Amino acid sequence: MSEKNVWNIRSESELARINTLAEDYKEYISQGKTERRCVDLAVMEAEKRGFISLEDKIRKDEALKPGDKVYAHCMKKSLLLAVIGQEPIENGMNILGAHIDSPRLDLKQNPLYEDTGMALLDTHYYGGIKKYQWVTIPLAIYGVVIKKDGSTIQVEIGDKEGDPVFCITDLLVHLAGEQMEKKAKEVIEGEGLDILIGSQPEKDADKDAVKRNILKLLKDKYNIEEDDFLSAEIEIVPAGKARDCGLDRSMIMGYGQDDRVCAYTSLMALLEAENLSRTGICLLADKEEVGSVGATGMHSHFFENTIAEIMNLTGEYSELSLRRALRNCFMLSSDVSAAFDPNYAASFEKKNSAYFGKGLVFNKYTGARGKSGCNDANAEYLAKLRKVMDDEGILFQTSELGKVDVGGGGTIAYILANYGMEVIDSGIALLNMHAPWEISSKADIYEAYKGYGAFLTHMR
Repeated sequence: MSEKNVWNIRSESELARINTLAEDYKEYISQGKTERRCVDLAVMEAEKRGFISLEDKIRKDEALKPGDKVYAHCMKKSLLLAVIGQEPIENGMNILGAHIDSPRLDLKQNPLYEDTGMALLDTHYYGGIKKYQWVTIPLAIYGVVIKKDGSTIQVEIGDKEGDPVFCITDLLVHLAGEQMEKKAKEVIEGEGLDILIGSQPEKDADKDAVKRNILKLLKDKYNIEEDDFLSAEIEIVPAGKARDCGLDRSMIMGYGQDDRVCAYTSLMALLEAENLSRTGICLLADKEEVGSVGATGMHSHFFENTIAEIMNLTGEYSELSLRRALRNCFMLSSDVSAAFDPNYAASFEKKNSAYFGKGLVFNKYTGARGKSGCNDANAEYLAKLRKVMDDEGILFQTSELGKVDVGGGGTIAYILANYGMEVIDSGIALLNMHAPWEISSKADIYEAYKGYGAFLTHMR
């Protein structure tokens, strides 16, 4: 297989483009720390480039024609964007699908309490995490509070200059003898992931004085009262912006790169797509980290219903035409892969691992151990993809997620494959996957962006 490295084969102008794209990406993930924020940022960028709300088109009963650009969201937490192609949609679409949810801590519905003069917030972790990684690091609070009158209060504390940050405390090493004997998964337990948010009491309060002071601050600054937590979605995420990693600045360290690194490159590839033969789709889904369930997850009918609405406005809709369109699609399930880590070489099989600087990653199958729960892409589809990537000069590699009996994972690929379409996992290699701070290669981000663009334009 090719031993080429993106940094060695790209021209000076392309190297400059790698760094420009990396700066834009860092800004995106620094601002998009929740799925709602990712949708807001994507819609903002799409509207700058001529995309129109599909709901507006439906309301006005305006027909869609080749070249039109539309978007639709589901509960502001998942998003579909489409560029209408020259061919009938029944012939199939080229789909880039990624997810915009990431492992985090969510506030419980009754989170605020006081204990021994300290105010804390009770949390429930979301997705697969190593719990011990979340203690003693600066944390930020993001989310929305919906009041009973329907008004929305945006909460963003911890990332702006001068903001306070928050923390989960840990036991000092001098007293941690018993703790240090525990297994890693038990060192910090789920009910121990409570956020320290205050210690100053309200004057003259006779009970829960610190909690009362926190409630007063929330009321004065945000108009939030304690029972408003019942209708809130508040997420606890690492505080701080994405930054360059390495003396050579060749990598990016940031929160939520699984899977916002693939979401961003997929989004930009579609926003820049022009004169497509087949309709191009970028699908940004929620809830992948917890099984793609719920109204905003990939198991919902949001995707299928939105395609039906689009086909109705192109004059193509029938139940049979919709089924044919979904069956005839090509899809890249754009999700990250595990980069080979020399510090943990025993968990990887070198011949079938992803490496930094080697470009876009294709995973023919994921799943666990005996390929349980996998989508296994057809050889015919892989041959088509190889030709597109080679013809367009895209550097790519193939990978599995570690050694066969060590572990495994899944994506949204198998869900879309249920329609009978051709699907393969394709993404970017990460170090520290699912940790508060993950690491990616700038070169691979650029190559994925180029590869996704080539897929949209040339796959047929």
